[in-house]
Amino acid sequence: MADGEFHSGEDLGQALDITRAAVWKRLQCLAALDIAIETSRTRGYRLVGGLDLLDRERILSSLSMPASELVGNFLCLAEVQSTNTLLLQSGGHGDVCMAERQTAGRGRRGRQWFSPYGRNLYLTVRWHFHQGVAGLEGLSLAVGVVLAEVLDQLGIAGVELKWPNDLLCAGKKLGGILIEVGGDLTGECVVVIGIGMNVHMSAVLAEGDERINQPWADLHQLGFSGSRNNLSGAILSALLPALQDFSQMGFAAYRERWETRCAFMRRPITLILPAGSCEGILLGVDHQGALRVLTEDGERIFSGGEISLRGGV
Repeated sequence: MADGEFHSGEDLGQALDITRAAVWKRLQCLAALDIAIETSRTRGYRLVGGLDLLDRERILSSLSMPASELVGNFLCLAEVQSTNTLLLQSGGHGDVCMAERQTAGRGRRGRQWFSPYGRNLYLTVRWHFHQGVAGLEGLSLAVGVVLAEVLDQLGIAGVELKWPNDLLCAGKKLGGILIEVGGDLTGECVVVIGIGMNVHMSAVLAEGDERINQPWADLHQLGFSGSRNNLSGAILSALLPALQDFSQMGFAAYRERWETRCAFMRRPITLILPAGSCEGILLGVDHQGALRVLTEDGERIFSGGEISLRGGV
């Protein structure tokens, strides 16, 4: 049924060697995963929008040679609580975890990340850095640049980057990056880089659904018709070599590229801080990825994980 076409209950039953009643019960299990099913008395059943399932071997075979040499164990799961949590708890350098669905996916500051089955991209890479947490400054911004450039190569133009970890298109959230750190924070530390990207969420979720409290976009709406497997391969082919180089190059190599895609650049913004808020004009970022804001008191620098940025004042 992944083709999105109608298939009769009789044909499905014959293919699975089960009764039509058993077919119906199994279809209800799919509905419980937020997979939309259309029913017709004369034509049978179809999955609305089809279903593009992840294929571990297809992804691995599509990797560039440099990425193939850097990837470790590759997990491709039907369901997991969180790809980030799994790899942060155990794994090795270069390990990758992908899943069709997350039951406890989360974004920045512990926010829930809606993760419908087989519609989006939930991908985490585990990487070991030897410079301690200080060497990770600007990493989430650098990853954002890599993702935006990959999407540009795939024909998705106009992707903007919202400090510190969001991908936007026309002001709507397209994806996000969640970086978490473990191990020795002053020496060799373990970093998991989690990427969530909306691919074909519009097949199961209408705009305004209360499960997402902000405007969103997906790649399908923006004209992307390729598979999630090819998308995953393209991202990993760019991301893994970038992670290898980041230890030597740092964020400085990405600063100008990030600022050219910066959402709200030279425009009024409001920062939501742990102890209040701050208004000003966004000037860009410094060489470590900290936010530069022109306020009434002059230019101020902001960094840290407990700050949220909003357009307008």
